[in-house]
Amino acid sequence: MAISLFDLFKTGIGPSSSHTVGPMIAARQFLDGLNQRQLLPTVRKINIELFGSLGATGRGHGTGKAILLGLTGALPEKVDPDTIEDTVNRITQSGTLELMNKYPVGFNYVEDIIFHRMKHLDYHSNGLTFSAWASSGELIGKQTFYSIGGGFVLAENEAGEIELPADTTRLPYNFSSGAELIELCGEQERSIAEIMLSNEMSWREETEVKEGILALWRVMQECVEKGIHREGILPGGLNIKRRAAKLYRELRQQNRIDRVTPSLGAMDWVNLYALAVNEENAAGGRVVTAPTNGAAGIIPAVLHYYWNFCPGSCEEGIIEFFLTAAAIGILCKKNASISGAEVGCQGEVGSACAMAAAGLAAATGGTPAQIENAAEIGIEHNLGLTCDPIGGLVQIPCIERNAMAAVKAINSATLALRGDGAHYVSLDKAIRTMRDTGRDMSDKYKETSRGGLAVNVPDC
Repeated sequence: MAISLFDLFKTGIGPSSSHTVGPMIAARQFLDGLNQRQLLPTVRKINIELFGSLGATGRGHGTGKAILLGLTGALPEKVDPDTIEDTVNRITQSGTLELMNKYPVGFNYVEDIIFHRMKHLDYHSNGLTFSAWASSGELIGKQTFYSIGGGFVLAENEAGEIELPADTTRLPYNFSSGAELIELCGEQERSIAEIMLSNEMSWREETEVKEGILALWRVMQECVEKGIHREGILPGGLNIKRRAAKLYRELRQQNRIDRVTPSLGAMDWVNLYALAVNEENAAGGRVVTAPTNGAAGIIPAVLHYYWNFCPGSCEEGIIEFFLTAAAIGILCKKNASISGAEVGCQGEVGSACAMAAAGLAAATGGTPAQIENAAEIGIEHNLGLTCDPIGGLVQIPCIERNAMAAVKAINSATLALRGDGAHYVSLDKAIRTMRDTGRDMSDKYKETSRGGLAVNVPDC
């Protein structure tokens, strides 16, 4: 399956691409299937079962709410975050759900969305099954979906087999490893960004690709702007205070340079950018999957660092950053995973750190070898990172973890740019290690809230 930059970077809502964006898309796809068979008007009851990580941490991630929105016909990139609570409250209080905003059915939120905390489906830990009945009691539709990270969704057919999306796109430059990508750059005498742009033009015109990238950048900027001005308590019951607004006021008073640690002044702003995005994500705001919601603050933070602190920053540099970062994200997804439920947080934050490091190295003049080195450093030093959110909420340790990884990404790029691109551990070996480590990692450290901080820190 060919993967586009716009598959990895998608506009959606928080707090989780696998637990919010994916289930919303799956709900809409289930209704689309019923509609194609002209069965949607006959539905009188609908039921959803959540398995694995979705069942274990779906309540904290707002999975139930996302499914309700999807059943009303909403899509992640179009839904207004400010209307979500009113929509969900209206459904839960009235006991009526309008499928596709048109066909009313009775719905009991407590009984009709079932969170199986200890049951798993075989294919992937983020499984969900939709069932629909007619007024006669006849089961007229049942389908299982898997939310595999980053908002990607796979569906089972009637035989219980996974229906992989048909791939008819022929890319001018195919690569399945970092080594192949670097070899392509050498053979074609082109940068990683140029290779990626040519591939993206298999789907879109060049101007559309660049305009789409800049549109994603604007969403990230808007997210940071909202995050640095909003105060209060994050939802979910942990009573976590937003910190970005206070930090923003303090940094402005100090004229962007911390009096205590002047050499790290820019990093204070990087921390701010990451906190702002991830607090917005935790509150269900609009973010860009980069490549997931749980890691949504890393790339925007490093992009803001490039934009505000790197001499010569420009929109062409932003475009080069995105294209290069996407190439690394594609390698991570193809050869390991970007799903915390599959390989732990190393797959989310680790992949995002590598993507950000590569993007920054590219935008500041790095060679393909230096860019590959920066990405490798970013992954290597996130290996083994577990996904253990307290209370199943994308708050602790997720928000601070994004800030830490953003700073790490900048340092990864700096280290790589100080060298000539030669290094001992290749990006491919680091990605393979992430995959193997994820396979060996206990399920309790894979977004189930059954290990790590999730059990050692009380969520009250």
